[in-house]
Parts: sequence; structure tokens; C-alpha cells
Amino acid sequence: MHMFDDIRPYNDSEIHDAMQRIASDPSFPILASYVFPDKTVEEVRKTIQGIDNIRDFQIGIMYQVNKRITGESISELSFGGMEHIDRNTQYLYVSNHRDIMLDASLLQSILIDNQLDTTYITFGANLMKGQLVIDIGKSNKMFRVERPGENIREFYRASMHLSEYIRTVLLRERQSVWIAQRNGRTKDGIDRTDQGIINMFRMSCPQDRLRSVSDLNILPVSVSYEWEPCDVLKTLELYARLKGPYKKSQGEDLKSILTGIMQPKGKVHIQFCRPLSEPELLPYTSLSSKEFNRCIAGLIDKRICSEYRLTPNNYIAHDLRSGSGLYSTYYTSEQKQNFLQHMSCLEEYADECDLEILRSIYLGIYANPVDSRQMFID
Repeated sequence: MHMFDDIRPYNDSEIHDAMQRIASDPSFPILASYVFPDKTVEEVRKTIQGIDNIRDFQIGIMYQVNKRITGESISELSFGGMEHIDRNTQYLYVSNHRDIMLDASLLQSILIDNQLDTTYITFGANLMKGQLVIDIGKSNKMFRVERPGENIREFYRASMHLSEYIRTVLLRERQSVWIAQRNGRTKDGIDRTDQGIINMFRMSCPQDRLRSVSDLNILPVSVSYEWEPCDVLKTLELYARLKGPYKKSQGEDLKSILTGIMQPKGKVHIQFCRPLSEPELLPYTSLSSKEFNRCIAGLIDKRICSEYRLTPNNYIAHDLRSGSGLYSTYYTSEQKQNFLQHMSCLEEYADECDLEILRSIYLGIYANPVDSRQMFID
């Protein structure tokens, strides 16, 4: 047994069997009809059953999934910063995280469109459930990441294992990796890198503080959505958290995945930021371990937040929250009315929630990126 078999994605030799399982799953007809509406289920099934390598699955199936999602729920997908990517270098893409599936999935499509290899993708163990999800995910270069639990010793072991695997993929297998800057999605619009993530990166190279980070070629990625995926669901969760400990309901993750896919998102922009360089890391190596982690996280945050592609929605929300017209030149009255109409859907929860608090939370989701960008570009 390979030391990473418990978390790694499939390799090419395992794809054929995975495709047979996917094609025979009871949910297959629904998935096939959504992704390929112009083909019969049997035509799609035959295509799936003929795939025997990861590349063909990603190009032939997952790329088409992304195109379908883009066509149905995204008015414009743009990107920038390709000049920061060296085709002969592997990167650890560290991204802000707004949607369970789309942040990484859309990035893969952009890489394919630019004739670049796709990345390995971290995927929460809480989501890697059910044979169909496992087969699709592991055939799409997704690997399992454990969430923090109550057993500190076990989480330390899992973190070390993950750190060693990421370093192995980057330095030995010569493949790039995508990972979110924190555990779980940002719900309040404030994107900040978890210092624990930086510490996890370093665990597999404890003998050299500089190389523990510089060898990974960290390239921050800034993802901006005109309409925040699951904005209402995030608002309701943040409201519930104000009232006490929050426990996810059964099927909540699946609901968020489907809502994120189906909900109109307007314009989406993905910006590849300048990679962290060894000269800018070097001054921090004399700091304590905790301060070193904090400074590296800060470098990533500055890259991500300063490269936001803000939209009228962000400025409208900021002005509504502050009760001012500070950013009124960035939007029209029609755009403001459209935003207010969108926010009015919160009224259906007025009987069970304080509507003013709900609105304040909702506005924060859109307004906070304005403050974050301003903080890091000043």
C-alpha cells in the first residue's frame, strides 16, 4: 500500500473501473441529461464507459460540466495574471474560497483554455461521501483533506500527512495543487488566510524555515463573484451563529453545492497573483514561528484582496451599510434597485428572524471586500 493511498486521487489505471461505477449509478441519467442535454443518456453512458485516463475525463466530462455551469449561471467569466505563470513550474495555488465547487473548478477550465495542466485539488473529507461523489472527485484529481476535530493528536497526524503529500505532489510528481486559504468557505466576505494552513505547509520541512515555504511556489489566486454564491444561505448561517453553537443540518452541504452551481452569479473574475518570492520571504525567517506564519499569511492576503474585481454590488452594499453615498459614482440607480430587489428575498424569513440583522449580515457579505481591498492597497 502506498503511504498516501488514504487521501490521494485516482491514477490512470483506476479510471476505467471508476467510469463503469459512475455510468451504472442510479443518479447517472440525471447528471448526464444536465451536462449533455443534446445527447441521449445511453450516448453519454457509452462515452463515460470508454474513458480510461484522467485527462480524458477532465477534458471530455468535467470541462463540459464547467461550460454548462458557465452558460447557465455566469454572464461573464474573465481572468488575468497569466504572465505570472511559468509553464515549466509547479505552483501551490492558494485561493480565497467563496463556493464549495466553483472556485477550483472554474480555475481548472481557465488552465485548460490556456493549454496548461490542471491542478490537484483539495477536497474536504466531510464532502467526500458516497461512491459516486468519491469516483467523480478522485477521477478529477481531488484529494481528501481532514477537517479539524476534537482529537488534537489525530488532527496533527492528518496535518503532517497532508503536508507531506502536498510537498510530494509539487516536488516529486511535478504537479500543481489548489488549496483554499482557510478551512471552509468565507461566509462574511472577509477573506483571510488561516495561519494554521501556513503551519501545515511547513510541517513537512521543519529543518529549513525559508525552504518550507519557498519550495512550494505559492501563487495566490483572487476569485471575485458579482453575485455571491449562496448569499442567502450564508446570511442565514451567520444569523444562526449569533444565537449560539451552529450545527449543520443533514444535506446542508449538498444544498450549498447545488445552490452554488445553479444560482445566477453574474460576472466572475479569477486573478492569478504574483507568486511569493524567496527575497520577500527571507526577512521573516528570523521571527518566531508564530510570527513567521502570520507574516506569510499576510502576504497572501495582500495579494488576494488587492486583486479583487469589485462590482457595483459591492459599492452599493457598502453605501447602504454606511448610510452614505461615498461610492455612488460606481453604480447607477437602476443597479441599486436591482440589488435591493435581490436583497428583498430575505423578507420571507421575517417571521423567524430579525430582518434588520439579516440585512446587515447580507450587506456585509458584499461590502466587506471593499474595505479589505482598501486596507491592502493603502
